[in-house]
Amino acid sequence: MMNESQLFQLLKNEMLLNYQKHYPYFQGNWKQFSSQDIQNLIDLIEDKQNQRISEKWIYTHLKPETNEKLPRKDMLDILSQFCGFSGWDEFVFKHKNENTFVQTTKKKSNYFWLIGVGLMIVLFIFMWMNKTATDSKTIEIQDEFTQEKIADEDVKVYQIDDDKKVPLKVEDGKATLESVSQETKIRVESPFYKKMEVEVAKSNTENQILLMQPDDYALILKAFMQSDIKDWQTRKVQLQKILADDLEVLVMLPNNLGAEYYNKKEFSEKLIIPTSTIKKMRILEIKNNSEDQIQFIRIKQE
Repeated sequence: MMNESQLFQLLKNEMLLNYQKHYPYFQGNWKQFSSQDIQNLIDLIEDKQNQRISEKWIYTHLKPETNEKLPRKDMLDILSQFCGFSGWDEFVFKHKNENTFVQTTKKKSNYFWLIGVGLMIVLFIFMWMNKTATDSKTIEIQDEFTQEKIADEDVKVYQIDDDKKVPLKVEDGKATLESVSQETKIRVESPFYKKMEVEVAKSNTENQILLMQPDDYALILKAFMQSDIKDWQTRKVQLQKILADDLEVLVMLPNNLGAEYYNKKEFSEKLIIPTSTIKKMRILEIKNNSEDQIQFIRIKQE
């Protein structure tokens, strides 16, 4: 019979399989899980369970090949729910019983077999009628106020079908869907624009335009980091307004060297005087508080 450590390893395997349903291009293991994969997993769990786990927790409990100590029960419940169970207890019960039960098969009567086949045919016809794919469609992503295309590196676009979230490649401000069903949705995320999720238009036109609402404070911050403004006193006053007092900044260092952490005072001091290092930083994620001040920033240093 499996012990709890073995069951936890099994749960980690199921989490990878579930992750691959959303990001099919990832075919590795936990050791090969990159910082971007970690962020994708955090976002999936937050979207699905409305719970948030930290990067540090993932590095401590999921990345290692073996685990000497079992995580807390509440965290095990979150991971089990992510894999489709009500919690850790159900996961343990199911897999312990699967490990001890001996499968037996019984011959079914022709009557029930014919009913099953008939139901499968009816179900197939129903699904075919409701999910017939249309031609490919191109989504153009523009700023709501300027009607100008948004830089490719500033947006992430996902196609959502049957709760599966598949990333799409963005080129020249456009993303192309190869097939569209009646339930297909498009989700666009950006650190500088409000998140948007819409159904794909069912019209026969090939293109559909999405107008993204800008996050003004995020765009101001981007301008600060990319500009050569010398008026440091003006910067200081404006940063005080747009940055929350409890700001957290995480800078991902190049070559997998780790990350650096800054609070509001430390980060503001770096931005007051423009440097070549600041211009090499690319904003990956921004989160605002209830007053729309910037409360969290994730940055990649290139």
